[in-house]
Amino acid sequence: MVSERGGDRALDRALVFFLPLLVLVLLVLWPGTVAMHRPIYEACSTHIIVPGKKGEIGIPGETGVPGKPGQIGPLGTKGCRGENGEKGEVGRLGKIGPVGAKGDEGRKGEQGLLGVKGEQGIPCDCDKMRKVVGELDITVEKLREQVHFLKSAVVGMIESERRLYLLVREEKRHAEAQKHCEERGGWLAMPHDEVSNELLASYVTRAGLTRIFIGLGDERKEGKFSYVDGSSLGAYSRWRPGEPNNLLGNEHCVEMMSSGGWNDVDCSQGLYFVCEFKKLDTWGV
Repeated sequence: MVSERGGDRALDRALVFFLPLLVLVLLVLWPGTVAMHRPIYEACSTHIIVPGKKGEIGIPGETGVPGKPGQIGPLGTKGCRGENGEKGEVGRLGKIGPVGAKGDEGRKGEQGLLGVKGEQGIPCDCDKMRKVVGELDITVEKLREQVHFLKSAVVGMIESERRLYLLVREEKRHAEAQKHCEERGGWLAMPHDEVSNELLASYVTRAGLTRIFIGLGDERKEGKFSYVDGSSLGAYSRWRPGEPNNLLGNEHCVEMMSSGGWNDVDCSQGLYFVCEFKKLDTWGV
């Protein structure tokens, strides 16, 4: 009985000593174990992060390298029309245009007063003067023949009563051919009547050609033909059958065939042509 009581007392003492110690150990280890087995979201949810105060403005950084140019954007809408600018200075005078058509003859003026009677002339030896005049007439006739030979045989020109004609064997457009003739003091040939037209046709035939440009066209107004000197076509014409037809809407200049017939053609093609010149005096030089 005594031994059993003594054992119980020893057990009681051990419990009294170790029990508080065991409780203390459990209190220390338990929070860590619970934290290890607690879900992450629960641990995070229990810690609220409060933002701090706004910091001061920092020092501006250095300017960076310019970027690459961007692509060109689409065109914008057309803007409003601006105000008219100031009037510029007067330009230089242009070249003198071609001679206009001859005007109508004016009215005859009133007869003027009689002039003062002149003094009596000195008598002369008329026989000597007649001889000198006769010799001059012979010289003039020889000169006329020589000039005619130079024009026809050397230069290749032909002439009518009032005109000289020169065939140019160089293919040019109609505007260039007209400019070529103007630079030499003339125009592209303008046959105003049957005589001049037949003269040009025979000129072309003798040269072995089939067609040439003449100074006629309707570039200014379709269907209204006029000569390069500004004069209208008039009543005379030598159109071939079915001409002018303005083929493809681009025939505004005129060519002459070796037969004498006319045909409207494209001004941009190259053809030979004939220049026309007015005679300077009665010699036909």
